[in-house]
Amino acid sequence: MMDFGKWVFLGLVCFGTFLVFVEGFDYANVSHISFLESYEVSAAPPQPLMVPLTLINGADSKGAVCLDGTLPAYHWDRGYGSGANSWLIQLEGGGWCNNVRTCVYRKTTRRGSSKYMEKQLAFTGLLSNKAEENPDFFNWNRVKLRYCDGASFAGEGQDEANQLFFRGQRIWSVAMEEFMGKGMRNADKALLSGCSAGGLASILHCDEFGDLFSGHTKVKCLSDAGLFMDALDVSGGHTMRDFYHGVVTYLGVGKNLPSSCTNHMDSTSCFFPQNLITNIKTPLFILNAAYDAWQVQASLAPRTADPHHLWDQCKMNHARCSASQIQFFQRFRTQMLNSLKGFSRSRSNGLFINSCFAHCQSERQDTWFADDSPVLRNKPVAIAVGDWFFDRSAIKFIDCAYPCDNSCHNLIFR
Repeated sequence: MMDFGKWVFLGLVCFGTFLVFVEGFDYANVSHISFLESYEVSAAPPQPLMVPLTLINGADSKGAVCLDGTLPAYHWDRGYGSGANSWLIQLEGGGWCNNVRTCVYRKTTRRGSSKYMEKQLAFTGLLSNKAEENPDFFNWNRVKLRYCDGASFAGEGQDEANQLFFRGQRIWSVAMEEFMGKGMRNADKALLSGCSAGGLASILHCDEFGDLFSGHTKVKCLSDAGLFMDALDVSGGHTMRDFYHGVVTYLGVGKNLPSSCTNHMDSTSCFFPQNLITNIKTPLFILNAAYDAWQVQASLAPRTADPHHLWDQCKMNHARCSASQIQFFQRFRTQMLNSLKGFSRSRSNGLFINSCFAHCQSERQDTWFADDSPVLRNKPVAIAVGDWFFDRSAIKFIDCAYPCDNSCHNLIFR
């Protein structure tokens, strides 16, 4: 089995934090990331299913458009057999934009315009159509909804002067109408998932998704690498909060956030999952690395918080961190675990928090289900999620602190 955990990603140093925030490094879809293999491979892995792009025709008549005004889009592989009436909707991730400059740039990429989206996309991990790669969901209707609004499918408004449309909430709504019309209204099982910014979106829209169905449908949500924390950066500043404030205010997210939060907290706080998850009624599974690689790079130790580059080596490779730097990450992990205490009391919710320097573990085959996948209590992610969804067992797995877990596929940058 090819050990994808040893992939070495390129390009992060020269592009810096700006690109991470604007485009969002897509760790799950390796076709968009340059890499080197530093080892011999005896056999090529099986080729993934390639699924064509479908535009949502007529979405523009409802104002549901990407940042540049183009139609939203998705990829759908039809279910069959026992999965013919089961639906998995995956919300694509890929960072956010938070001001004129970053949103204008974003609309010239696949993250802001369907003009630049791939015409075919590989379905791997949770989207795989192979039982040996995706044992519980391989024959479901599996949909990937493309992300082109810059605000986790939650914005509303526009910037006429700069020809920008913030219509994430409308894209969500027309996409759900599209899928309901294609058979999802008759689903016996339905799972909303997402990774990174899509993982945040799956939290924001979880109850809306649940409300689409009648009581006969088994409905749950999965957030992968979406637990973005309102944490202090290495300088004691609030990099993530400052960034999210721009997203929420410029892209008009506030009006679409849950009133259960905004009734007693400011809108920026209500874009952080830690302030939302306890009040979600629909069963939710949180899959997250305790030392999320994206948050390490972009919100904990960004260049703006580390002008003397004291964290450069550490954030590229955790093996190069000093004891004090590891201790900083341990405090971050503790904050994350504390934020989950109320959420974990619900019997219907699930947890898989492994102590890895990783990001997006459900979309990549090596971390979802493979011979050497990360495990907790001898269960890889795919089995843990499946056991939770089908109520085969309760899954509330929290790893011991780094460096105890030798099954991790840690991301190493250079």
